[in-house]
Amino acid sequence: MVAAVWLAATSTLAWAQETAPSAEQQPATTGEAQPAPDAAEGQQGPVVLRPVSVSATRNPIEAFEYPGMVTVIDPNRPDLRNASTPDDLLNRVPNVEFTGGPRRTGEDPSIRGFSGPDVVIMIDGARQNIDTGHEGRFYLDPSLIGEVEVLRGSASALYGSGGSGGVFSFQTLDADDLLAPDETIGFRVRGGYQSVNDEPMGSFTLYGKPGAGIDLLGSVTKRNSGDIELGDGEQLDSSDDIVAGLVKAGIDLHEFHRVEASFMRFDNDAEEPLNGQDFLAEDATEKSIETDTTRLAYSYSNPDDKLLDLDITLYYTDFQVDALRLDDLGAGAEGEKLKRSVDTLGFRAENSSRVEVSDGAGLVFTYGAEGYQDKQDGESASGDRDGVPDAEADFIGGFFQTELRVEEPFGFVPGEVILLGGVRYDHYSASSDIAASNEDDAVSPRVGLSYMPTEWSMLFANYGEAFRAPTINEMYNEGVHFVIPGFGTNFFVANPNLRPQTTETVEVGGGLDFADVITTGDRLSVKGSYFWIKGEDFISLSVDQPGPPSCFPPNCNGTTSASNVARAKLWGSEVEASYENERVRFGFGYSDIDGKDRDTGDHLGSLTLTSAQFTLDAALKLPEIDSIVGWRAFIADDFDEVNEGEEDLKRDGYDVHDLYFSWAPTEMVIEGLQVDLGIENIFDASYARVYTDSKEPGRNYRAAVSYSLNF
Repeated sequence: MVAAVWLAATSTLAWAQETAPSAEQQPATTGEAQPAPDAAEGQQGPVVLRPVSVSATRNPIEAFEYPGMVTVIDPNRPDLRNASTPDDLLNRVPNVEFTGGPRRTGEDPSIRGFSGPDVVIMIDGARQNIDTGHEGRFYLDPSLIGEVEVLRGSASALYGSGGSGGVFSFQTLDADDLLAPDETIGFRVRGGYQSVNDEPMGSFTLYGKPGAGIDLLGSVTKRNSGDIELGDGEQLDSSDDIVAGLVKAGIDLHEFHRVEASFMRFDNDAEEPLNGQDFLAEDATEKSIETDTTRLAYSYSNPDDKLLDLDITLYYTDFQVDALRLDDLGAGAEGEKLKRSVDTLGFRAENSSRVEVSDGAGLVFTYGAEGYQDKQDGESASGDRDGVPDAEADFIGGFFQTELRVEEPFGFVPGEVILLGGVRYDHYSASSDIAASNEDDAVSPRVGLSYMPTEWSMLFANYGEAFRAPTINEMYNEGVHFVIPGFGTNFFVANPNLRPQTTETVEVGGGLDFADVITTGDRLSVKGSYFWIKGEDFISLSVDQPGPPSCFPPNCNGTTSASNVARAKLWGSEVEASYENERVRFGFGYSDIDGKDRDTGDHLGSLTLTSAQFTLDAALKLPEIDSIVGWRAFIADDFDEVNEGEEDLKRDGYDVHDLYFSWAPTEMVIEGLQVDLGIENIFDASYARVYTDSKEPGRNYRAAVSYSLNF
């Protein structure tokens, strides 16, 4: 399908490249297209640049040329500036889904059906290895983010355990994001409000370059929110009191050497059920959630040194949640205090060496090592906390990747070829007082090929193997899982003999990318893929809760345990397309994924599979009044790929529509002012995502005003 679209489009659109110079030959600007200069001056129009990815290969590569699917997100895009949670930033990326409901503490992201520890999450290179089951995967405020990359597909060859689905890589703000080259200091103040959960917010950011080679940034954000109004008119009990902050400093030591340090904190005092994903729960707890990420990095980059391009990162992530039961409606007594802490200490060191093989051919070798340790501690009034085992896991790995770029291969084939090959070795071990230790190792290879016969077309194919080690919670969980009053109790059962989960992915696709299609400097881009995934030893959490006639209340007790289950296969497709010029911007996304047990043919309920989904974005730029107005739509088909007896997992299709408006005047008197308005779910649709019991938020009015001043 992708190849057919590619061939058809090349024959109908090739004229665009033949009649206009390429974007690469024109002066470029970043971000959105700016108003064109006066034609009388003989200047070219603005150019919309191709986004560049770093996470895909650990070296800068245009996302369009990468032999796979990677999306680069600018949180300062007009339709994203009012984002309140990571879900707001990411939920329009094809084959990315958030489950667990709309509470912040329940949001759990997935990529291509894989969620939880099957997805790698990084903030400035620091892994976020929180695995809590019902308390989310990561905590950060969108106001502190400068860029996000979403790498979809097997990524274990570079990132180790957890790369089965892909990678979320967040880069926090720095001074260069907010200062022009001739500016040295500035500040930004922002205030906003959204109606669906009565959430006011305020932030203040101070940044500067006080001396040559020195850049500093400090930012703090405050949010308060209450109950969430759902699309069906019901209220979901929720309360958040959030303070998020970032301090970041970078110093250039002599020429080509740089040291950078950062500290980020997310602090949330929430009142909600202990299980933030359970919208039917009646219990209430006070939660104190704190996540600290401390990072120190060193880099050496000399354009004239082809053999040494070094990056070393040390990091420490400290996650802690304390909960106080406010009633006895849960699995414990009123006044019981519960604690969970997860600490990750890690490092990553890598180097890139560049070799010019011949005219038109170059090699990049990227190699390095990574190691990290996760420690978890759980406490309750009785000592150890049920479902939160005291345990430790250690990972160490090394990786090697080659990137070969050849122009006119074999001397007669037109175009350019990029060949990626890599392999990684990992060893992990886990231990706990509850049961025996578990250790194993894995080798994860990958290979990818991109062929660009012209500057505006490409075809790609890739193969990758990935693995995911069993988590300490899956191996060592014991104690009470949940209580059904008057019916029975469900208990965790440890399984220290779990094997690592492995996958093999094959992916093919293609893309088209035209500059100067309709107007000078515009850009039309489309890229799509189809993939097949085979899995072995999938780790599945099984809940066995018997009822009459096999037992009679109040003695209907059950068990919950993790186990390696039957072989699995998944398949799906995704497409991303965009067009932008100085007057309009259009975006389109499509995704679809399905999966089955390879032995029984049953649908895979253990993965976050979805029906066909479409995203649309249309924006009109109004430079005459320094504004942009846009419309977004998210459309999901019916989901009915469930097994017999699982009809409750079916979901009706839905469509959700948003409107947004942004005004950023350029007049000197009020330059730096920015007003962002939006209405989400404008028709107040009532819908639920796949594998999420709670309905999603209803109509939401957003407004924000910011002012920045740079010197």
